[in-house]
Amino acid sequence: MEANLTISVIIPTFNRSSVIGRAIDSVLSQSYLAHEVIVIDDGSSDDTHEILIRYGDSIRIVSQSNQGVSAARNAGIGISNGKWIALLDSDDEWMENKLEKQVEMLSSNPEFKICHTDEIWIRNGRRVNAMKKHAKPDGWIFNRCLPLCCVSPSSVLINREVLDHVGLFDESLPACEDYDLWLRIFSQYSALLVPENLIKKYGGHDDQLSRLYWGMDRFRVRSLIKILESGEIDEVQKAETRDVLVSKLAVLANGFRKRNKHTECDFYQSLLNNWSSN
Repeated sequence: MEANLTISVIIPTFNRSSVIGRAIDSVLSQSYLAHEVIVIDDGSSDDTHEILIRYGDSIRIVSQSNQGVSAARNAGIGISNGKWIALLDSDDEWMENKLEKQVEMLSSNPEFKICHTDEIWIRNGRRVNAMKKHAKPDGWIFNRCLPLCCVSPSSVLINREVLDHVGLFDESLPACEDYDLWLRIFSQYSALLVPENLIKKYGGHDDQLSRLYWGMDRFRVRSLIKILESGEIDEVQKAETRDVLVSKLAVLANGFRKRNKHTECDFYQSLLNNWSSN
């Protein structure tokens, strides 16, 4: 691996003027400096732009109409020129040695194309402990990615070759877009983990996608079906994926049945019947 990794940092943001400065500052204060910092203002109507322009030439600002986090990330990746891509959500924060630690780990393990880190969770201003199911995995982690998203976008450092191979974020998904990308990546690539808390993830605010959209498994089943039909996974991965899909479909069908939402229940029951028989 080259001694100096060129890293492009992509920060999408929408109406988060109260926290975007914290995110940017955490990138600019890194002990290993990124090649470029690209902030995608995804149609903010607050004073985000006024805050961004204060950073002058230290960041690159791209403004677009509101299209969602996937489109914003994809736009940033599309205009970036680093060999490695780092993502940072605008409500999260990096520890000052985050990139340095990842570069050191990758330099010692040059066969890896994607590296992520452990994290600290802050909810409503207080640190909370993650559950066991959220433990950060490494190696061949495809099966660990099937139940839920186990890799944080803000922690990853990805070789551009990976995204050229598997594609970018699915802009048709309003949520779980990271889950969708991890399935495609980790079906083909192994993960390198830096087992240190190198990011802070802040939660509890009203504009989190997990709060805006009920029943996140509705989006996950779309991704599971998509990868099953892609022809890009092996037979073991297909079996693992099908098992998780059937389980999620059963939960969704039963949940809609209990709520007397017959159209939705019938839809998921039909999918369940189809995939249970495959």
